[in-house]
Amino acid sequence: MSDNTSTSETAAAVEPPARKLGGVKAVGILGILAGILLIVVGIVVWIMVSSQLRAENITIPDDAIAFQGQTVEGPFTAYVQADIIQHHALEASGGKTYAELPMDDPVRSTMMNASFLRASLFTSVVSFGVAVFAMGMGALSILFGWALHRLASAPIVIKRSRFVETA
Repeated sequence: MSDNTSTSETAAAVEPPARKLGGVKAVGILGILAGILLIVVGIVVWIMVSSQLRAENITIPDDAIAFQGQTVEGPFTAYVQADIIQHHALEASGGKTYAELPMDDPVRSTMMNASFLRASLFTSVVSFGVAVFAMGMGALSILFGWALHRLASAPIVIKRSRFVETA
């Protein structure tokens, strides 16, 4: 090497963090626990709504767009049943909705019942969606909690550089 060349030496040292990270670890653990709770609650809601729908013994008619002859017990079967209820109700009313029928029309009560049934089925569809959302957020919470806990537990590596001129 020539006399005027500078070289760099790098020394790596593992040092403890400047601040305590116990709070970050605790938040990570809480995130994991909250995620597990969200997943469990989502599963419980899914099972409850499914069992309540199944207990009604609603069979999808043969003229539905899908799932003909199956029992309503999930979000897709509930949606299809709501759709066919609307189809049948509109057939009975000549294509008019509840609000479009005259007050004294006897079909109006049929339309009202169809509307209530559809609203109940759509409520179950929304409940399934909320359950899936809770489970998804639970999975994300577990991942973020694990990442926080892992980062707070990792050692800190500091690289120090010194420039040394050689003569």
